[in-house]
Amino acid sequence: MSAQQLTYEGVLELIRESIRESNRSTNRSISRSIRKTSHLIKEQGAEFDRRMQETDRRMQETDQRMQETDQLIKRIAKENAKLGDRLGELVQSMVEGGIKRMFKDLGYDFDVINPKHNFGNRELNVYGEIDILLENGDFALLMEVKTNLSVDDVNELKAKLKKFRLVADVKNDKRRFIAAVGGGVVRKNVRDFALKQGIFVVQQSGENVEIIAPKGKPKVW
Repeated sequence: MSAQQLTYEGVLELIRESIRESNRSTNRSISRSIRKTSHLIKEQGAEFDRRMQETDRRMQETDQRMQETDQLIKRIAKENAKLGDRLGELVQSMVEGGIKRMFKDLGYDFDVINPKHNFGNRELNVYGEIDILLENGDFALLMEVKTNLSVDDVNELKAKLKKFRLVADVKNDKRRFIAAVGGGVVRKNVRDFALKQGIFVVQQSGENVEIIAPKGKPKVW
C-alpha cells in the first residue's frame, strides 16, 4: 500500500510538474509573442512616422508649387492686360494715324472705318472679329493688328477672310474683300510672307504709319 501510495503521489507530482512546465513554456511563448509584437509595433510606428513626415514634406512642396503657379498666373494676367492695352493703343494709333487716307492714296477710297468689327452667322455657325474693317460700296478691307506680328497671325487672317466671305455670300454681299496686317513690330520674314500672300502690310515707322503694298494686285477674296 505504501509503495502504491508513493507511486500515486509521484504520478501526481509528475502531472503537476508537467503542468508547471507547460505553463512556463506558455508564458515564455507569450512573452516572445509580446516582445515580437512590441517590436513590430515600434517598427510600424517608425514607418508610419516616416510616411507622415514624407506626406507632410510633399504637401509643403505642393503648397509651394501652388503659390508659385498662382504668382505665375497673376504675372501672366498682368502682362496680358498690358498687352491688351498696348494692342488697343496700336489699333487706335492706326485708325487715328490716317490709315483711311493712306489707302485712298493707293486707290481705295473707303467711306467707313470700324475698329473691332464682329461678324457671324448662326446657321453657318461661323463667327469672328476683325481688328479694323474699312468699307465702301465696292470693297471691304479686313485688317488684323498685332503688337508683334507673326506668320501665324497672317494665316489666321486668311482663315477669317474665308469665314467673312461665307457670311457675306449668305447676305448676298457681292463686294470684293482685300486684306492687310499691321504690327508694332513686323519682322522682314513676316512682312515678305504677307506680301507674297497678296496682303498689305501696315507697320509703324517711328511716330508714323506706313503701308507696304504687295507687288501687282492684292489678293481678292
